[in-house]
Amino acid sequence: MRRFAADRARRAVAASLRGAASSRSAAASPLAPAPCHPAPPVGAAAMAAALARTMSTAAAGTPPVSLNTINPKVLKCEYAVRGEIVTHAQNLQQELQKNPDSLPFDEVCIWMVSTTTSLLLLLSMINGLSYIYLFQWQILYCNIGNPQSLGQQPVTYFREVLSLCDHPALLDKSETHALYSSDAIERAWQILDKIPGRATGAYSHSQGIKGLRDEIAAGIAARDGFHASGDNIFLTDGASPAVHMMMQLLIGSEKDGILCPIPQYPLYSASIALHGGSLVPYFLDEETGWGLEVDELKKQLEEARSKGITVRALVAINPGNPTGQVLAEENQKKIVEFCKNEGLVLLADEVYQENIYVEDKQFHSFKKIARSLGYTDDDLPLVSFQSVSKGYYGECGKRGGYMEITGFSPEVREQIYKLASVNLCSNVSGQILASLVMNPPKAGDESFESFMVERDGILSSLARRAKALEEAFNSLEGITCNKAEGAMYLFPRLHLPQKAIGVAQAAGTAPDAYYAKRLLEATGIVIVPGSGFGQVPGTWHFRCTILPQEDKMPAIISRFKEFHEKFMDEFRD
Repeated sequence: MRRFAADRARRAVAASLRGAASSRSAAASPLAPAPCHPAPPVGAAAMAAALARTMSTAAAGTPPVSLNTINPKVLKCEYAVRGEIVTHAQNLQQELQKNPDSLPFDEVCIWMVSTTTSLLLLLSMINGLSYIYLFQWQILYCNIGNPQSLGQQPVTYFREVLSLCDHPALLDKSETHALYSSDAIERAWQILDKIPGRATGAYSHSQGIKGLRDEIAAGIAARDGFHASGDNIFLTDGASPAVHMMMQLLIGSEKDGILCPIPQYPLYSASIALHGGSLVPYFLDEETGWGLEVDELKKQLEEARSKGITVRALVAINPGNPTGQVLAEENQKKIVEFCKNEGLVLLADEVYQENIYVEDKQFHSFKKIARSLGYTDDDLPLVSFQSVSKGYYGECGKRGGYMEITGFSPEVREQIYKLASVNLCSNVSGQILASLVMNPPKAGDESFESFMVERDGILSSLARRAKALEEAFNSLEGITCNKAEGAMYLFPRLHLPQKAIGVAQAAGTAPDAYYAKRLLEATGIVIVPGSGFGQVPGTWHFRCTILPQEDKMPAIISRFKEFHEKFMDEFRD
């Protein structure tokens, strides 16, 4: 390290001396040509002083990268879903593992890895043998839509096909037919035939494997009743990279704005900040179940334009995140017409399209709405985002997703393809899974009945969990909660005592963040403060997932209620 510092110091001194010589030459005759001979030597004392100064700076360890030198757009970028509260939770998790008595919640979860493990433990008890339990001190992460981390099991058919595609040698073994369903085996062969060299470990086309894009397009067409083309599909590592790609395309400076709902999923505010644009907020109406009013869109658009901001696009999240509302069809028609009339790109976040929990609502894609109104590619630029992380599949770690782009000129499409090419391609397993999600087993297939049992079981359980949490929140003093019509979250409003608000503000934190931190430290439950999503000034909320397994819900609700009642009593005005 000292040798490196010395070398750096010598280089700095040499550069300093060259600069000094050059300055003297220029000072002597500003118009004179540069001398053809070397600069005269500098005195030994001056050289020693310069060397000492540079060595001192190097020795002080001044970092080459600091908060003052990194891209300021990174500093503006925030992502509350994995923000300060979650970091604190992870630290508490480590603390609990070291010292189980350090926090007031000490519930132990014993995870039985398999039937075999359970049987071995049982036999150990019967035989009086010594054995080891596997303990996990519980922090309950309700901050993010990550179903399998909270116990949701993957869909069997999807995993069967994935495993066969990743290890094609299994297809030639006789035992495979006893272990796998016949339609999963057939589907794996079909998919492998679409992949060059049948190599899932090789790079694919930057837009995604053509045969898989065609399957996704067929699924979209079957869902909407309108034509879809695989040439319009860009396969991505989840929906998030697709959103970033569109922000890169649309934002050129801070004068470029994107209309975003408030509350919004922080991916949008973060990506807009990261790419140097302006977030133009439009507020959802909590009093009407988080309604999206076109009058509000017009108001915010006009205000942004009055400030010299060119609004490029409108983000619509349906079903809503974090708010859980499902847009009515008539409402969607007005949104499409607004974008058409105002010349805006419609960015449709539709990753929760399978998550509908009320009988009087159903999902309609914005593309379907646009086509039903008679709008074609020539009328409206539209980007639809889908992901394998949500729905009933919950395959977050597989990082699969896509965007369907329509209404863009060939020249612009070429630029979108260039952006996709920078990342080479999305992961091939995620591409396969995206094609399976959009084309699951059909009636008559061997896996169809078991697939439907798994799918419907997950979705009906999510609906029951959403209702249980909604009722629990609304039963408490100081909390009101709209119905979760879809998605994976509730976004209750906190009516906090003024005393609690004052304590939070004195501590330099938002009142809902203060509440979330206190909840975490008292119960181990991780939620996200509403201030991380945006909210009407003077109101406070939090987002909570409905993903903890159904059998754990009563205990979670009980734990939450106990904390909240004590909190309200502590700060009662």
